[in-house]
Amino acid sequence: MEETSPLIYWIRRDLRLTDHPGLDAARQSGRPVIPVFILDPETEGIGAAPKWRLGLGIDAFRTRLEEIDSGLVLRRGKALDVLRALVEETGAGAVHWTRLYDPAAIKRDTAVKEALREDGVEAESRPGHVLFEPWTVETKSGGDYYKVYSPFWRAVDGIDVGPCLERIEDLPAPEKWPVSDAMEDWSLGAAMQRGAEVVLPHVCVGEDAARGRLERFLDDAVLDYAGDRDRLDLDGTSGLSENFTYGELSVREAWHAAGRHMNGQSKGPGTFRKEIAWREFAYHLIYHTPHLVERPWREEWTDFPWREDSEDAERWRRGMTGETVVDAAMRELFITGRMHNRARMIVASYLTKHLMTDWRVGMDWFADCLIDWDPASNALGWQWTAGCGPDAAPFFRVFNPETQGEKYDPDGAYRRRYLLGFDGSEDEVAASYFDAVPRSWDLDRDTPAPERMVGLKEGRTRALDAYSAFKDEH
Repeated sequence: MEETSPLIYWIRRDLRLTDHPGLDAARQSGRPVIPVFILDPETEGIGAAPKWRLGLGIDAFRTRLEEIDSGLVLRRGKALDVLRALVEETGAGAVHWTRLYDPAAIKRDTAVKEALREDGVEAESRPGHVLFEPWTVETKSGGDYYKVYSPFWRAVDGIDVGPCLERIEDLPAPEKWPVSDAMEDWSLGAAMQRGAEVVLPHVCVGEDAARGRLERFLDDAVLDYAGDRDRLDLDGTSGLSENFTYGELSVREAWHAAGRHMNGQSKGPGTFRKEIAWREFAYHLIYHTPHLVERPWREEWTDFPWREDSEDAERWRRGMTGETVVDAAMRELFITGRMHNRARMIVASYLTKHLMTDWRVGMDWFADCLIDWDPASNALGWQWTAGCGPDAAPFFRVFNPETQGEKYDPDGAYRRRYLLGFDGSEDEVAASYFDAVPRSWDLDRDTPAPERMVGLKEGRTRALDAYSAFKDEH
């Protein structure tokens, strides 16, 4: 096909115009560019909250493209079928996209690339979702990838990530746009039911909002980030995981912005960079060891005697365990669609150790409920806490939710915010939990506080005994 034939840019989790390497290269190609989002089976299969939040991001990105006289074509179906149909309709000679690294995406994208090339269509994937391509960071010992975070961090800390690209202000448009689906026909928020209205005030959607969030963080909270990021009662985190998830903010832009604040007066910016690198570590691991998302990373943990899903796990999901900090965190999840990182470790430890429940039960619940769900970080976080993952916390490290609450929520502000009735809380945010949960749960504001499910000492002892027996057998 002629070089002036259109180029289809397949949009996935890269909903931005600033520092977008693939879309920028498409703009510079001289071809008309047709951005396309495909609601394929892999995308339809994600959880209720991330799918709803994805829809908000798509809407915002489509508006940004229209502001530069471009557009976003929406199509539903298997990715290869849709792309082939669009090539036929538009005469496009190329299909490009930004790489993803989870197993399902790699399998799909590899098949698409091979089939399109067999059709004679230029098919190329581009960087932009992570700082460093996973195959480019090699260990000093000659291994193929880092399995421990600390040496990984030392390796990437000094690597030049390259400059950020300027915001795209124009895209060559095709003479005729293909027909697009209507977003409302997709009903991406259907599974959220009444919870969408509760979570909506807590989201930060779109590229401009994401950059504003970054600027506010760097102007204030980043200075004390090293100490405050673990405090449940303080607004000490960046909140940017939501925007990184959908590519509304370039990770490279955040990396450089943090670097400009590293003046030696605060550890905060450097610690923030380390957290960005932890996300990077998760993606490198999921690329090199894709089983991270479905079974223990450490193969010897395959037959550890975790319990399967149960009534106890259901009480955990509903925020009815009787442990105040655990229940507050699980309710934060339903109210805001997010959960403080320290709280994620607490609730994960409680489920996998005090309740001896398989980490995949929790991982799947987070995948359904988190608006910032990320396949790599979610899997790594759960396996790390459970003790079966790479560079994991030892299984005998059991978080005590009571002492964690005393340390990281010393005055109970976090629990009052999300736990109706805690120390007399009547906060509207805490009460909104009962407006968000499924009606089938039969919970309302008059539901009494639950009794503690398991004694903390008893739960810890049970977990350690199981671990000791498992070690003896292996």
